[in-house]
Amino acid sequence: MNEASYEAAKKLLSAPTYVQQGRDARRTHEKHIQMLLQQRKLPDDGWSDERIQLLLQELAMMDSNNFSGNVGLGEREARIASKLVARRHYGLGHGVGRSGDIAEVQPKAAGSSLIVKLTNSMVLDLLHRSGVRSTESCILLPMATGMALVMCMLNLRTQRPLARYVIWQRIDQKSCFKSMLTAGFEPIVVENILVGDELRTDTEEIEKKITDLGSEAILCVMTTTSCFAPRGFDDVPAVAKLCAKYNVPHIVNNAYGLQSSKCHYLLEEAKRVGRVDAFVQSTDKNFLVPVGGSVVAAFDSSFITALSQTYPGRASGAPVLDVFITLLSLGWSGYHDLCQKRKMNYKYLREKLVEVAQENGEQVLETPGNNISIGCTLTTPEGMGGVDWKEFGSMLFLRSVSGVRVVQSGSEKRIGSHVFKNWGSHSNIYPQTYFTAAAALGLEREEIDEFIHRLRKVFKKFHNRLKQPPEVIRMAAKEETSEVIKMAAKEETSEVIKMAAKEETSEVIKMAAKEETSEVIKMAAK
Repeated sequence: MNEASYEAAKKLLSAPTYVQQGRDARRTHEKHIQMLLQQRKLPDDGWSDERIQLLLQELAMMDSNNFSGNVGLGEREARIASKLVARRHYGLGHGVGRSGDIAEVQPKAAGSSLIVKLTNSMVLDLLHRSGVRSTESCILLPMATGMALVMCMLNLRTQRPLARYVIWQRIDQKSCFKSMLTAGFEPIVVENILVGDELRTDTEEIEKKITDLGSEAILCVMTTTSCFAPRGFDDVPAVAKLCAKYNVPHIVNNAYGLQSSKCHYLLEEAKRVGRVDAFVQSTDKNFLVPVGGSVVAAFDSSFITALSQTYPGRASGAPVLDVFITLLSLGWSGYHDLCQKRKMNYKYLREKLVEVAQENGEQVLETPGNNISIGCTLTTPEGMGGVDWKEFGSMLFLRSVSGVRVVQSGSEKRIGSHVFKNWGSHSNIYPQTYFTAAAALGLEREEIDEFIHRLRKVFKKFHNRLKQPPEVIRMAAKEETSEVIKMAAKEETSEVIKMAAKEETSEVIKMAAKEETSEVIKMAAK
């Protein structure tokens, strides 16, 4: 309501001070909204849901589809058939950008355009406060990290029409590699160097590739910060020096690096000593929103301007709206607290993993260059070959432990025409099988405690399976019947089979009992 409305309301009540109290309460909200529009900074403290909803309602009313009496004759008028969908998006249906520029203001959607501008401004402010102070510009794209990397490479292609290659320090994450193929370039894979347990950047080999291929033939060098152990964060400053020396663009995959102060330092230092054209980060990993967005940031605003004009057509506003609401809800203090908690959780998770590793004759991998992901060895007992450690990961997953990655030495992966040896370990020569767990943003200490509890149980159960007597296996194969399983039910045979029946985990045993075929029994024995 405006001032005239409040004055009219006072006349309706016998106690005008009640109306004035309500007016003062609303003015508090309006003051914060005014500061946001004027300063375009991330609020120090998070907003209440009521204040955020008030702002969203005000902004939505500025879009033409919400005008009273609006008549829309265009082919796209933000008409939404489902009221449920309309409520989900707060009536914002025009998306972001225009056909020639994803950052351009929409005439029909002043409210949506303001959300885009404010979101990009708040993310830029967050980057500055986090430590990447030299960042000049950023843009939130409605696509995940892999496709955002594609957009960055397509943007560079207009500047380097003769380029064919992307020099890529190996990281075994499919979307990174496929982004280069999708953009139409040939990846030049540089293997990591093994130093102790940790895999590190081979800057000498990167320089050799640049000189062998020639600078003009190279679109960019792509490095990575945040990644799965035992790979450490790339030496981004050293690569930035090489890129400046040979005048080659440099793109950094900073997928979940915004939550790490070490990644902030690497980016800022790389800008100081060399060349970084852009760095890309995921919105879901760094801002705890649904999957579907990424932030491309640059130390030169001209890169973001050109990138915006490369994007074809309009785009969904949903990822932008998610980040807009989340940043207002958290504020700087809320986000900073999440990052500090993540640091403490990393130390706590590592301490607990060391305890479990020692109990089971394993060791936690020493990877000082990675302060997010932790690796722990999985050792096959001496004299026993052919252990499928992938089953260890499956057992954790069946116990509702997600995100743990088991990497077994010797596996291969084909992506396009490229074959990677030891896929998952970031190296052709990594000598050990291991699993990884990450202390990522949003993880709670209670989750760590429960994970450690379930991990201990899985280690015990898996080791007991490895001790299964060979005579039980021979019996099942020789008799080719389900008698062994029936005997197990009567507690007359192998403790391993009894455990399987008790734990209700062995689907193979159930199949054997039902099908009564020797093939199933052989599977159970295996």
